[in-house]
Amino acid sequence: MRRMSDEPTRWTTATVYPDMWTDPDDDPRNNNGGPASEGELATLQDGLRDFRLTLLMKCEGLDAEQLARRSVPPSTMSLLGLVRHLAEVERDWRNWISDAEPLPKLYGARDADFDGAVAEQGVVDAAFADLEREQAALDAELAEFPDLGARVGKDQIAIRELLVHRIDEYARHCGHADLLRECVDGRVGQ
Repeated sequence: MRRMSDEPTRWTTATVYPDMWTDPDDDPRNNNGGPASEGELATLQDGLRDFRLTLLMKCEGLDAEQLARRSVPPSTMSLLGLVRHLAEVERDWRNWISDAEPLPKLYGARDADFDGAVAEQGVVDAAFADLEREQAALDAELAEFPDLGARVGKDQIAIRELLVHRIDEYARHCGHADLLRECVDGRVGQ
């Protein structure tokens, strides 16, 4: 059982806004004064990109044990589990837009994405490679549908709906990542 005195001290690298993850000039999610996104598709893609970057930033600088740590008991959630879960979800979304036979699960049965998130460097490396590959594959497939109203797959889901659903999923899990990371080493910031 962890005692209150075992809790990590809260910290951030930000000096401009102490509740932020990093300073605005160092934040890869900022367009640093560049033009805002033009149009609905670009706006949705930018939002998704920012949440993807946020998840990676929350994992940055941690070793395999820290990434696999289930720091908010009794939850089985860990940062590594979130990475694996989102790789699995990206693959599943590819099934939504396809009329073909579904792609197999990456990690097996329900909750295997979290249960198999163990503190081994090979598991960590594979999880990040899986996430990058699955994101790229779905992005490439969605690029074939410039009409956000197009309906695809067996359930005839609109491309717009899928993009918004992806943003929702990443946003929700970035909130989890905030808490998980703070419990692992005390680093705070959105």
